[in-house]
Amino acid sequence: MATPTEIMCVGNELLIGKTLNTNAHWLAKRATSLGAMVKRITVVGDNVDEIAAALQEALKRKPKFLIMTGGLGPTFDDKTSEGIAKGLRRKLKVNQKALSMVKKKYEAYLAAGKMERIEMTPSRIKMATFPEGAEPLHNPVGTAPGMRAKTMGTLLIALPGVPPEMEAIFDESVAGMLEKEAGKVSFYEASTYANHIMESSLAPLIDKVMHDNPHVYVKSHVYTKSDFQTEGQKPHIELHFSTRVSNPKTAKSLLKNAMDQLSELVRKNGGKTETR
Repeated sequence: MATPTEIMCVGNELLIGKTLNTNAHWLAKRATSLGAMVKRITVVGDNVDEIAAALQEALKRKPKFLIMTGGLGPTFDDKTSEGIAKGLRRKLKVNQKALSMVKKKYEAYLAAGKMERIEMTPSRIKMATFPEGAEPLHNPVGTAPGMRAKTMGTLLIALPGVPPEMEAIFDESVAGMLEKEAGKVSFYEASTYANHIMESSLAPLIDKVMHDNPHVYVKSHVYTKSDFQTEGQKPHIELHFSTRVSNPKTAKSLLKNAMDQLSELVRKNGGKTETR
């Protein structure tokens, strides 16, 4: 069974369109590849009450994992730790293990000549101030540690919003947990492309294929003319097939059967398919 997972991204810059939410895209793709089933992606601003409310909402849905990004840094608008504490009804306190991680980072910066002296200012201590019961996750790239906390059957993971830091902590400390929870179930996918047929004509054909192949999910993605580098160069519609099973051979067979059936149906309805 796939592991129910939610992603929550924190940051006003995401809500006003200043920053493209590449973290959500990366996390969703990475988590799915590890056998998780991403059920929802939420974006909230840098506001303690909003973060707390969104967290409590998510926990009511009882995901196995809730992965948060953004808002763990030293600046005034980094509110995630405070929002999590409020949402979990826990006190905020300096986590000594996290503080040690932060200090070691600044010691490394000093040794590398990037700083003249080390001073643990309130802003720097803030990065080690966690809700009670949370554990720090080592940040191999930047300064702010990630954190994990267990609550109501959900494992809450909070990661920095800087993409290289988020990705590094995820790969080092989180990926293994998702993979272990998923067990042998993995996500498999394949695509073919259809020309000379409208999506509305494809719809009943996809319905039939999904009915005949209950373990395969089929999704159509339409390309517009602006997606074409040269007229006719790209197929008009991508047909994406996916399945979650434990055996690679079974996955290959399931996907092939569904793809072959849909390709034949498209051909019979005047279209053409192409696998690239």
